[in-house]
Amino acid sequence: MAQQKLVIIGAGMAAGRLLEHLFKVDPAAYEVTLFNAEPRGTYNRIMLSPVLSGEKSYGEIVTHDDAWYAENKVACRFGERVVDIDRDRKVVIGEKGEVAYDRLVIATGSNPFIIPLPGHDLPGVLAYRDADDTDAMIAACEPGARAVVIGGGLLGLEAAAGLRLRGMDVTVLHLAPTLMERQLDPSAGYLLEKELSTRGIDIRTGVNSKEIFGDGKVEGVRLDDGTEIPASLVVMAVGIRPNVAVGKQAGLDVGRGIKVDARMQTSDPAISSIGECVEFEGNCYGLVAPLFEQAKICAQALTGDTEPAFIHTETATKLKVTGVDLYSAGDFADGEDRDEVVFRDPARGIYKRLVLKDGCLIGAVLYGETSDGAWFFDKIKTGEPIADDERATLIFGQSYAGGTPLDPMAAVAALPDEAEICGCNGVSKGQILTAIDENGLADLEGVRACTKASSSCGTCTGLVESLLAYKLGDAFVAPAKKTVCGCTDLGHDDVRRLILSQELKSIPAVMQELGWKTSCGCAKCRPALNYYLLAAWPGEYTDDGQSRFINERVHANIQKDGTYSVVPRAWGGVTSADELRAIADVVDKFKIPTVKYTGGQRIDMLGVKKEDLPAVWADLNAAGMVSGHAYGKSLRTVKTCVGSDWCRVGTQDSTGLGIKLEKLMWGSWTPHKVKLAVSGCPRNCAEATCKDIGVVCVDSGYEIHFAGAAGMEVRATDLLTKVTTEDEAIEMCTAILQLYRERGFYLERIYKWSARVGIDKVREQIVEDAENRAALVERFRYSQQFSQSDPWAERATGGTDAHEFQPLELAK
Repeated sequence: MAQQKLVIIGAGMAAGRLLEHLFKVDPAAYEVTLFNAEPRGTYNRIMLSPVLSGEKSYGEIVTHDDAWYAENKVACRFGERVVDIDRDRKVVIGEKGEVAYDRLVIATGSNPFIIPLPGHDLPGVLAYRDADDTDAMIAACEPGARAVVIGGGLLGLEAAAGLRLRGMDVTVLHLAPTLMERQLDPSAGYLLEKELSTRGIDIRTGVNSKEIFGDGKVEGVRLDDGTEIPASLVVMAVGIRPNVAVGKQAGLDVGRGIKVDARMQTSDPAISSIGECVEFEGNCYGLVAPLFEQAKICAQALTGDTEPAFIHTETATKLKVTGVDLYSAGDFADGEDRDEVVFRDPARGIYKRLVLKDGCLIGAVLYGETSDGAWFFDKIKTGEPIADDERATLIFGQSYAGGTPLDPMAAVAALPDEAEICGCNGVSKGQILTAIDENGLADLEGVRACTKASSSCGTCTGLVESLLAYKLGDAFVAPAKKTVCGCTDLGHDDVRRLILSQELKSIPAVMQELGWKTSCGCAKCRPALNYYLLAAWPGEYTDDGQSRFINERVHANIQKDGTYSVVPRAWGGVTSADELRAIADVVDKFKIPTVKYTGGQRIDMLGVKKEDLPAVWADLNAAGMVSGHAYGKSLRTVKTCVGSDWCRVGTQDSTGLGIKLEKLMWGSWTPHKVKLAVSGCPRNCAEATCKDIGVVCVDSGYEIHFAGAAGMEVRATDLLTKVTTEDEAIEMCTAILQLYRERGFYLERIYKWSARVGIDKVREQIVEDAENRAALVERFRYSQQFSQSDPWAERATGGTDAHEFQPLELAK
C-alpha cells in the first residue's frame, strides 16, 4: 500500500510528542509534512524561562533538530503559515503552496492575549510566548534599563525573574490582590511576593493599567490612579487564547477551542487536533502534561488503535524560577463544605495547605518544601478517602502519613502504578517500571531516553532514582552526589547557578543563603566560592585573599624548604637583553641559588626568601616585568615558535599571535591553571596540541585546538574549528577561555570540563553561535579591566598585604 499523507500544522511540544509516538508505533505509516509559523522546529517551550534568565541557551532546549527531522523523513515547512484548508480537496494551502493530505492534525497552540490599552502597539511592547519573544526580550535587556511586566501569573513572574537576572529593573503589575491567584491561595501568594521582592523585583498588586505611553516607542505605563512607571520594555503576560483561526476558517466546530472527542478527532473525521488549540468537554489546556497525553492518544488513533481515550484530569503547577519551591494542584477555594489542614514554618519560609471535601483531598498548596507534591497530586486525582488516623499526619507528607515507615523504598513502593512521577511528560510509576524491565535500564539516563521522565524540568529526578533503586535493588548504583565539600549538600553547578540567580556577592551571603553547614567554610569551599564570585561579579566582588592557597596569597610558589620561586612573565616566550640583565642583577643581589629555564619558555628563580619577595618584585618591575602567575589558577604561559618571521617553513606570525593572546589574557583567574601555545606550522614546535588551548598555523589560516594535557594525564587536543584570520583566532581562543571560566568547576582542568559537558556542546556555543561567541568575548574583555593589575607591583610598594612578607619578631 502507498504511504498515506499526514500533514501537521504547528510544531510545538504537542506536535513533537505526536511524531515521537507515531514513529515509535509505525515509522512507515505516513509521509509527514510539518508546517510551523515559527522558523524552527520543536523546542521545550516550558524551558524558555531559563533561556531568558541566561541559565540555558536556546540550543539546550531544542528537542528535535534538523537531523532528527531528516532521519525520520519529515518534510519541514518552517517559517510558513497555513492560510487555508480545503476540506473537499483535502489540501492544506500554505503561503508557498499546497500540500495534499489523507489525515490532518491541527496543533496551532495558543496566542497571547494582548490587552487593548492605548499604546499597546508601540515598539517595545512584547508578549512572552515563544522563542522569538524571548530573543526580543533578551535583546532589549540592558543593565539599569527598566521593564514593566503586566500580569502576575505563572508566565509573567517567570518573565520578570528572567529580566531581573539580565540586569533590568523590573516592576510587575497585577490586577488581583495576590500573585498567581489561580494557582495559589493568598498565604502562598504573599510568601511568593515577599521572595520575589527580596530579589529586587518591584511587585504591585491590586493595580490596573490605564495606558502605555511613549513618543514613537515605549516610555512607560500609566495606572488608573495616575501613577507613571517608566519603562523601555513592556511585557504582556495576562493569559492565552486557543489559536483556532485555521480550524474556524475551515468550517470545523469551534467553541473556545477546536472541539474534539476523546480520540482527538474534530467534526471532520479526517482531521484531528491536539494541544492548546483544542477544547474537550468544555475544557482548554495550557499545561504540558495533558497535551502530551493528547499527543499519545492521537498517535494511537492515527495508527488504528481507537481504544485509548482522553480523560480530563486535574493538573499541577510548578513555578520555574530558580530557588522558588512552589507546587499547587486541584481546587483550594474556600467553602463551607470544605475543611483544611495548614502547616507554617515562618523561620524556614515553609507553608503547606491541604483542602479536603467529603473526606477526600481535593487541593494542595505547597511553598518552600514541595517534595511530597506528586504524592498529594495522586491522592487528588484518585479521590482516595483519607482515613481518620492518616489525617492527623497527612500534612507532613508520605513519610509520616498513616504511620508509613520512614523508608524511601517503602514510600515509593506504596505508590500505585498509575501514580504520576513526571508531570511534565505525563509518565507514571508503572510506565517507568515497565521500561526498566523491557529495556534492561539501569540508570537515570536510560529512563530519560526511554520514557522522557526527568528530562524536562528535572524536579522528579529523585523519585525516578528511587524507582530505579526499588526495582533493581543492589544492582542500582546511584550516581555519587558530588558536592563542593562537606560544608554543603550542593554541587559546584548548583552553587555557580545560585550565585547568579540569587545575586549573591559575598562569601558570607553565599553561606547564609545557600545553607552552609559550617560558620566559615573550609579549605575546599572557600577558594571555590572566591573564584565563582570573582567570575560572576567582576568589578563588584572584592577578592578575598584569605580564601586563596598560600601560593596565590603571596604570588610565588612555595618550595619544600620554605623558600619561593619567582617567574616573571615573558610575553610569548620572548625576552630582551635588558630583561636578562635585570634578572641577572636580581639573582646576584638576593643571592638566589638556582636559575632555570621552564618548559613554558620563561625563567624561574628558585630559593627566594619570603621577606625578600617585595624587593625582588620591585627590581623586576623597574625593568618592565610583571608577574608570570606561575602560582595561580590563571593564565600561565603562551608558548610559541619563531613562526614566519624567522622559520623557513613557518606559515604565520606565531610569535606575534602568542604575544597578543598573552597580553589579552594575562591576569585572568580561571578554575584551574591554563596554558596556551601557538605553533607556526603543522610541525608543531610549540607543542600546541597538548595544551589547554592551542593554535596551529597552516597555509590557509589557523587551527584552533583545546582540551589537551601533558601532566599526570597525557591527552592530545580536540580540534574545535579552523579560521582564516588572526582576529578570528583570537576571538575563538578568548571565547573558549571565557566559557571555561563561566562553566568550569573549581580545580577542573579544561580537558576534564570538556569531557564533562561534551565537545559538541562547546562547539555549539562557540563555533556555531556567533552571537554567543561575541558575548563571551565581550564579557571576558569587561572582566579583564578589573584583573590586569600586576600583583607584584601592588605588594612591592608595601600597600597590599605588606604584613604577609614581614618576618615575625620573637619575644625575648
